[in-house]
Amino acid sequence: MKAHHLASTGFMTALTAVCAWISIPGPVPFTLQTFAVFLAPGLLGGRLGTLAVGAYLLLGATGLPVFSGFSGGLGALFGATGGFLLGFLLTALVMWGAEAALGRSGAVFLASAAAGQALCYLFGSLWYAFGYAGGAAGLPAVLGACVLPFLLPDAAKLALAFALRRRLAPVMARGF
Repeated sequence: MKAHHLASTGFMTALTAVCAWISIPGPVPFTLQTFAVFLAPGLLGGRLGTLAVGAYLLLGATGLPVFSGFSGGLGALFGATGGFLLGFLLTALVMWGAEAALGRSGAVFLASAAAGQALCYLFGSLWYAFGYAGGAAGLPAVLGACVLPFLLPDAAKLALAFALRRRLAPVMARGF
């Protein structure tokens, strides 16, 4: 791995942690983790972007407080929202797969990020419904708690990641 690849992967891992600590208040507060998860494969490419997301999850699993609310450890990773954290890796993998199959165009980025986010919602919602609601929560309750409040904020984060990707990708491709 080239030094600038290692540095940019480390930077995106750190940015994801910082984005997790930024909480935007509302009826359901949300963080900017998803923005960083979209941006990592968008800027670095699928392979390095997925490595950055995986490194972020590994740092959190070791107990470093990189998750939202300055939490970390296996308890946070496998807790009620752990399915969404693990879903971040699914999102990056979908983006990597789409890039490998279809290239790095803006349309591929948007479609694969949206598909990856949908998969993250599905995985996280099932994790929550069956692991923490004991399967007792119905689909409307799970969607109301785990998906619907996040649709618009996540769409805004995707739009921001898309705009930054367009501006920064040429710089990243040159190795800074």
